[in-house]
Amino acid sequence: MAEQAPAAPTTAGGDPLRLMAVHAHPDDESSKGAATTARYAAEGVEVLVVTCTGGERGDILNPSFGEAPGTPEEMAALRRDEMAAAAAALGVRQHWLGFVDSGLPEGDPLPPLPEGCFGLVPLEEAAAPLVELVREFRPHVITTYDPSGGYPHPDHIKCHDVSFEAFAAAGDPERYVVDGGAPAWTPSKLYYNHDFSMNRIRAVHEACVAAGIESPFGEWVERREAREIPEREVTTRIEIAGFTDQRDAALRAHATQIDPAGFFFAIPRDFELEVWPWEEYELAESRVRVDRADGEYETDLFAGLRPGDAA
Repeated sequence: MAEQAPAAPTTAGGDPLRLMAVHAHPDDESSKGAATTARYAAEGVEVLVVTCTGGERGDILNPSFGEAPGTPEEMAALRRDEMAAAAAALGVRQHWLGFVDSGLPEGDPLPPLPEGCFGLVPLEEAAAPLVELVREFRPHVITTYDPSGGYPHPDHIKCHDVSFEAFAAAGDPERYVVDGGAPAWTPSKLYYNHDFSMNRIRAVHEACVAAGIESPFGEWVERREAREIPEREVTTRIEIAGFTDQRDAALRAHATQIDPAGFFFAIPRDFELEVWPWEEYELAESRVRVDRADGEYETDLFAGLRPGDAA
């Protein structure tokens, strides 16, 4: 007799749990919170990755990739294929918002952003398709970037802006009204990813040095310290043991961006998990009660929502 699959996890009211992870470009979902989404998908949570732009202006960052696509349209098509493979590796669904990559401006002074790019789209216009998607998918939890974008890429900053706007507005039936659109939906929790926090980078770097393992973070530690990037509060740690293989497969799927012999794979996985077995988040907003003592971390993005949790 075949074993029955375990029941999908639900809220206290019996609604299947749903998680939406909003990212700027294809490949961001694989470098930020990937093992978390793989873990929840494996547990039966409905997980939807949202990609704001097509990554048209991304550079080829993998030296072994070969010839670059000749046009932004060809790059976008290639990155769509990469994204499909990454989503399959993580076991999640994925949705494109359809905006155009802004590129990362460089120089002093910085050049203007290209016309029509995501970074220049007015907030309400940029947020409207995400608001509608929130109402259709009805996530209980949304993850995205903090107000700095994690680093000063205009698409990452705009990704934060539209995610925050959607979290605030999707439950208001008087805002973003669409004839025949899905009814209003109020997400319960909003989190910011902290995968590249200085605390993590420094801890892994120092552990590598102590163990005699070459660290990929040495210059990065010095560079980020020089920039004096403020460390944001961490409220939540999700254990990811057992899901790094899925994360790594998703990273490798983005062959234009990820060097399989490079930075992301420089530290032995067993050693990495001994030192830092989590992905970290900041609980930015919550509409449910979360009981967390001082100095303690949440261990579940759905804390406060599952049966038996405080109302």
